[in-house]
Amino acid sequence: MSDEIRSFSGVDRLLHEPSRTIIVAILYAVESADFLYLQREAGLTKGNLSAHLSKLEKAKYVEIEKTYKGKIPLTLCHLTDKGRKAFEDYREQIKSFIDNV
Repeated sequence: MSDEIRSFSGVDRLLHEPSRTIIVAILYAVESADFLYLQREAGLTKGNLSAHLSKLEKAKYVEIEKTYKGKIPLTLCHLTDKGRKAFEDYREQIKSFIDNV
């Protein structure tokens, strides 16, 4: 097995799942996003998005704040510093793999 392929085996599996890659990419580009915005942009169901956000939150990649806008519940999400760094590392690993294969 070549060194390029071996190095790719160390890719962050949590971020390598396509739906989570999309969620983190969206959050990387904004300061924070509400649940409905993420759902619409990622094209996920509420349950699917919630499950993926829970995994990202457990890994401390995403922080979730539940609040209200007036009387309407509002769930805000943003990347943590750890999540931002993990996504940057993931992007570099993918870029390096593609460039070397």
